Amino acid sequence: MAEGSGRCAAAAVVVDEEVRGVLERIVSSTKAQVRQVLRARIVLAAADGVGNAAIARRLAVSVHTVRKWRGRFAGLGLAGLKDAARSGRPRRYDDLVRVAVVAAATSAPPVPAATWTHVSIAAQVAGTVFAPISASQVGRILADLDLKPHKVRGWLTRRDTPDFWERVKDICELYRNPPTGAIVLSIDEKTAIQARERRYPSQHVRPGRAARHEFEYRRHGTASIVAALEVTTGQTLIETIERNNAATFTAFLDRLDRLLPRDKEIHVVLDNGSSHTAKHTKEWLAAHQRWHIHWTPPHASWLNQVVRHESRLRRADSPKEDRLMSKV
Repeated sequence: MAEGSGRCAAAAVVVDEEVRGVLERIVSSTKAQVRQVLRARIVLAAADGVGNAAIARRLAVSVHTVRKWRGRFAGLGLAGLKDAARSGRPRRYDDLVRVAVVAAATSAPPVPAATWTHVSIAAQVAGTVFAPISASQVGRILADLDLKPHKVRGWLTRRDTPDFWERVKDICELYRNPPTGAIVLSIDEKTAIQARERRYPSQHVRPGRAARHEFEYRRHGTASIVAALEVTTGQTLIETIERNNAATFTAFLDRLDRLLPRDKEIHVVLDNGSSHTAKHTKEWLAAHQRWHIHWTPPHASWLNQVVRHESRLRRADSPKEDRLMSKV
């Protein structure tokens, strides 16, 4: 007998490390449904040897609820924690309509739209198979298939260059263990940064009230910069530039060469931009033997630390970016 209830003993729950990991991720997830989290908590408590009545008190649910999901998991594993199939009216739309919805959602949207909407997909389907369908039904079909045509995520197929990992290892090792007595720089250009200024001053935080920022801003054109970040100290030299070409880039290198101690070797992380790989730049590097270049792999400029610094400048809007990018 179980817990003096007159019922059979509670179903034994045993979970291995892999299943426990899945359940714990559900419990800690901020996106999991409430009912999923509750069921995972019940199973984890049961696996720890807690009785049904104690679990019910801890989670503020009925003993029947605990018994149900404990038994479902004991019999079916993780699959038992899913909602059981419910009976309902037959599907109103046949497979042809569902295929038409999927075909539309996975194709390019009509110009000039950037993405599909449920309304535009419904209109597309109606014109394809002559079957009127509501936008809400389109949404249900797509949700059932986990298709989200309204979302776009950038991606890029990286070329499978033979030396990719060798270059990555070289740059990471340079960051982690810079050569003794040498200067390590990360250099890159950033073009067309919007220089913006809030129309009204921000209000500082006060007791009981968060800081306030006015959403309107003035545009002050765009600016282009070249930046050099000293990796070991975080010091950054930034200059505005008129053109992004080899002549401008080597002029910036000349300035760095004059500023940096003459007895130091200089190691530089560069991407494969045209101003960096141009003949004029290569000739400059050949003439300055203390400069050692570490090239990032193609499509991997994110390995260049100064890119992150430039990103912060691009997002800045108060004070004006053109003030941040003052010539030094």
